[in-house]
Amino acid sequence: MSNFPGGLYAITPETADTERLLMQVEAALTGGVAAVQYRNKSGDVARRHEQASELVALCHRFDVPLIVNDDLRLADLCDADGVHLGRDDGSIREARIILGKGKFIGASCYQSLDLAQAAQAAGADYVAFGSFFASPTKPAAPRASLDLLRSAAPLIQVPLVAIGGITLANAPALLDAGADSLAVLSALFDTPDIRTAARSLNQLFETEPDE
Repeated sequence: MSNFPGGLYAITPETADTERLLMQVEAALTGGVAAVQYRNKSGDVARRHEQASELVALCHRFDVPLIVNDDLRLADLCDADGVHLGRDDGSIREARIILGKGKFIGASCYQSLDLAQAAQAAGADYVAFGSFFASPTKPAAPRASLDLLRSAAPLIQVPLVAIGGITLANAPALLDAGADSLAVLSALFDTPDIRTAARSLNQLFETEPDE
């Protein structure tokens, strides 16, 4: 059974400024995020390796896992705590063989309960649904519904991650519908005070009733 942490899941902004990225993520960690995902689609392999490696070290100071988005090889090279796979990023079984049993493998399941059930059966540690709301990162992404979370909650035993345009205002509806974790980029890293934003979002989980 997955022990991927529920709670606030920070998705990093894409930037060439490694020092600024580390400062931003440290602020989010200080604010109490439960996990961090390194997301960088640029072709600069050296920079991506540098940033991922630095983030692994930073996150481990806070005892928080660092997950690499979409790049199994990079996750392996920098000894990240896991990888997040989209539809075209290779198989969960291949990732498990390469990373081993102790690492987290997450899967994007978009708006599909069938994909989530298949990912769970293949050994995913968490499944992600989205986009739930209009997102500055992916404004044209198809929408997932709250009913999808409600349907998934009794069928999926691994944590359910919600992503896409999540804010302090709309997050409670996702938690009420069954989300275990909220993956957030803009509501953290586009704010003037990242630590305070993280703390405010984190408080939503602290007021959730215990399972």
